[in-house]
Amino acid sequence: MNRVKRALREGKVVLGTMLTEFKDPEVARIMAAAGFDFVFIDAEHSTYSLEAISDIVRVCKGLDLACLVRVTDPEYHLIARTLDAGAHGLMVPRVETPEVVRAIVQAAKYPPLGERGFGPRGIVTDYREMTVRDRMEAINEDTVIVLQIERKRAIENIDRMVSVRGVDAALIGPNDLSISLGVPGEHGHPLMVEAIQRVVDACRRHGAASGIHIRDMEKLLFWAERGMTLLTYSTDTAMIMEAATGAVKRLREGLGAQAQNRQLP
Repeated sequence: MNRVKRALREGKVVLGTMLTEFKDPEVARIMAAAGFDFVFIDAEHSTYSLEAISDIVRVCKGLDLACLVRVTDPEYHLIARTLDAGAHGLMVPRVETPEVVRAIVQAAKYPPLGERGFGPRGIVTDYREMTVRDRMEAINEDTVIVLQIERKRAIENIDRMVSVRGVDAALIGPNDLSISLGVPGEHGHPLMVEAIQRVVDACRRHGAASGIHIRDMEKLLFWAERGMTLLTYSTDTAMIMEAATGAVKRLREGLGAQAQNRQLP
């Protein structure tokens, strides 16, 4: 079992980020060196191919960095092929009903939990010699399924969704959820706080983890204090922009101060 899934089962906090642009597998080494426990590869809004995903996963496996992928839709060919490419698990966006959740589990898990076709590549099992039964059981146990909660209807159905066997976590997509609730971008609005708390409480009742993906560190810590354990901070590009912008600002301020000092009598 990968360490992120084990930690979530034990109620421990794990930290990750979202990869949105960088396809060089070296990005995994950077995120591992920074101390993250996992990364999400965004295959919903970005341009990652299965080959790029597989290349990043290979590096992640050598670093004990869990690599999960946000697929575009809860479709069998997207779910099964992404897992066959080596991903440790999936985040599926815009999930709103328990029927869709059951379809996700069916596509992601081998029998008896699901109906995924058997054909794991070497990247999934590290080329270990295993019986068919042992492979199915090991992969089922290792695979993480995260539901992304982004709509008002999902909040209304949250207990029925996270109670489906095979679901490991529910993660808030705050921008889309705020839009659905009629308060676009107001992540601290009372309607948002109430809705997100419903997810945290439902996950606690049904033994699943809860989490959120957000760039605001204070809000991330706010929800961690309230029981969230799957904490996803910012993105690869956003962190580079923040660091670069801060560095340039400090340099220009320093150069301005030097110029002013040189002009003093």
